[in-house]
Amino acid sequence: MSVPTPDWLTRHGGELRANPDGEAYAVYFGPDLEYALRLYPVQGKYSCRVKQTINGKHLESGAPHPTTDEALRGGLEDLRRALGW
Repeated sequence: MSVPTPDWLTRHGGELRANPDGEAYAVYFGPDLEYALRLYPVQGKYSCRVKQTINGKHLESGAPHPTTDEALRGGLEDLRRALGW
């Protein structure tokens, strides 16, 4: 997957890291893992589950997207909105 760390996340000291399996991503602020993003199939498309790692709260909208890249971008947008950025 070729989704780089979004500018809005970088501006706030965050970093997006891909897991080796290519189906999960992690958002770090400094050395701390804060959010986990997992891609999953839904109705012939893809969605992205966003979970806050400290408490397990889910933040995603669950909207389906045609590709995994778009699903990841959608999950990151859900995170951005939840953070108020």
